[in-house]
Amino acid sequence: MSVRDHTGRSLLPRTRKTRAMMAILALASPKPVLRLTIASLLWSRREKEQARASLRQCVHELQDVLGYSWSHLFVPDRHNLTFRGGGIVVDAVALLQATQPGTDLLAPFKDTLLEDLNGLDPAFDHWLQEERARFARIGRTIAEGLLSRTQDPPETLGIAEHLLQIDRAHEGAWRAIIRAHADRGDRSMAVAAYDRCRAALAELGEVGPSPETEDLISRIRAEAGITPNAADTPRPAAAAPSTPLRADATRDRTIRDRTIVRLCVAPIRPLGDVQDDGLAAGLTEEISAGLARFRWMSCVPGSLWSPGSGGSGETAQDADVVLDGTIQRAGTRLRITSRLIDLRAGGEIIWAARFDRDTTDMLRLQDEIGAAIVAQVDPELMAHEGRRTAGRRRDDLTAQDLLLQALPGLYRLERPAFLDARRLLEASLQADPNSSVAHGWLAQWNLLCVGQGWADDPARCAAEAAALSERAVMLDPMDARALSLAGHVRGYLGQSPEEAIALHDRALSLNPNLAIAWCFSGLAHSYVGNHEEGLARISQARRLSPSDPHVFFFDMALMMPHLMRGDYAAAVEVGRRAIQLNPWFTPAYRGYLAALGHMGRTREAAEVLRRLLRMEPGFSIEAAMRRVPLQRPQDMQRYAEGLRLAGLPEAERAAVLHVVMPAEKSSVDLTRNAPHTRPAS
Repeated sequence: MSVRDHTGRSLLPRTRKTRAMMAILALASPKPVLRLTIASLLWSRREKEQARASLRQCVHELQDVLGYSWSHLFVPDRHNLTFRGGGIVVDAVALLQATQPGTDLLAPFKDTLLEDLNGLDPAFDHWLQEERARFARIGRTIAEGLLSRTQDPPETLGIAEHLLQIDRAHEGAWRAIIRAHADRGDRSMAVAAYDRCRAALAELGEVGPSPETEDLISRIRAEAGITPNAADTPRPAAAAPSTPLRADATRDRTIRDRTIVRLCVAPIRPLGDVQDDGLAAGLTEEISAGLARFRWMSCVPGSLWSPGSGGSGETAQDADVVLDGTIQRAGTRLRITSRLIDLRAGGEIIWAARFDRDTTDMLRLQDEIGAAIVAQVDPELMAHEGRRTAGRRRDDLTAQDLLLQALPGLYRLERPAFLDARRLLEASLQADPNSSVAHGWLAQWNLLCVGQGWADDPARCAAEAAALSERAVMLDPMDARALSLAGHVRGYLGQSPEEAIALHDRALSLNPNLAIAWCFSGLAHSYVGNHEEGLARISQARRLSPSDPHVFFFDMALMMPHLMRGDYAAAVEVGRRAIQLNPWFTPAYRGYLAALGHMGRTREAAEVLRRLLRMEPGFSIEAAMRRVPLQRPQDMQRYAEGLRLAGLPEAERAAVLHVVMPAEKSSVDLTRNAPHTRPAS
């Protein structure tokens, strides 16, 4: 949501409830809205008098934000609130009222209406859901009308893709794409579009394509002489096992065939004399909702789970892992413990944590602890799944297994494991070409390759990272990790941090517990010179997930705002910590080196420089300036001056020795990172 006057000045209120009130009035404009209606939408859980008092505060805030110049647009009276229509343009209303719809109107309908206002209140969420459904229905109607009137295959493809961004299960759009490719003579693309259709419907829980779609693809295959693969033949659903899955080999086979981890969130249990004030139930719901946002796992309800049952409940027995917890109270203090249990390993505890808090604000406590548990479970479970499949033969692994096995190589950044991670990610994509998650991680591989200075052709690696990340977003526009990664590719490799910030904000509205998204977002803010905001966001990433495998990256990122604010001691502290956590991560050495240069610590700088040049021979101030996406000249100057004072050469030496590996068929040359390899002439 944004609100701007004719000069471009932002008039967006600070608090989310006031923004929501403004959104309700804007969508209703110029009609008045009852104060009682707004209060019931935004404060449905409060007493009427409390809700009215809160509404009055929002009205005062909006009046302050608008000021005298625009006060005539907002009309509050005793019973109603109104936005006058004459001086206000609302983009959503303009789209809905368009008299001559065209293809240029379709693009906004793919976005989620008021995405940044999720979770304010159950009543508001319900209102928002209805408004979004109305918005999507109108967009779908416009697209369907345009699709019915065009006969041009390229135009058909464009309209149908827009329609699928509004409704991924729209088989009319899928059939239009299949026909358009066939009409152009590209039957292989028509078959690929059918495969995308099948995958999208399966992900949405649909049985499969309709007979009409199946008949269409059968005719196209027959004309092209294409024989369908066995995997393309629809298979009947497997019958439910008559005995508990954990009791026989059926469960092991089911797990091997499964492409996604099933996580059961058990209700948090009170210990001792704990008053039932709704915290346990609310916290369980908060955790379940948070974990459901991660695309690589499936979150199932755990009402039937009980400790010691071994997964005997109907829901728990079909889960791979269970997250359970307890709550204790002593006076005003609360202790909440949580643990992650692997049912496939006989109840092995994967992860456990304890949170001690005061009970001054129960809702804030619920939000804070729920976010911390969600943010920590994601990387811990991901790392555990990678270790669990490490000993298996690769031809026995699913696409998900291959992806998870690749992640330790990306985290450690050791050359052989890093190269192997690419092979695993490529194998995962080959097994599941429509995986947004695998596309995103392979994009991150290329991004790290450029950031480390390992790429033989940085431009090609950057282009591949951009293409993969954009593809990930296209495959699943609701995948927060893919969106944030696409933002980091644009901000760091594309050196367009303003574009990156918009993508990061969308990612965080989809999944506010994704620590890496907070980190990438903070870096983008620092690149544009907003170092205070950058510091706050990167610190939030570290608070959410203090044991994250990416924590060395968080520390490296913290150096940027510290360095640009002139807090060199803090930059040195986090730089030293980042290198201790991962001595192979070369970007950590660069910020650390610049901070040491500014502090005049020449002896320590010389040692850091020696280690950096051993891993990245030929690195220079010129190379550093090419890579860093800082936008303000004064920030660039501060960074370059620090490196110069630390003794880094101005330009790359003319002749750089490196080892050539004839046996390695890779798009990058990583041999410059082998510190114990003797250079060849």
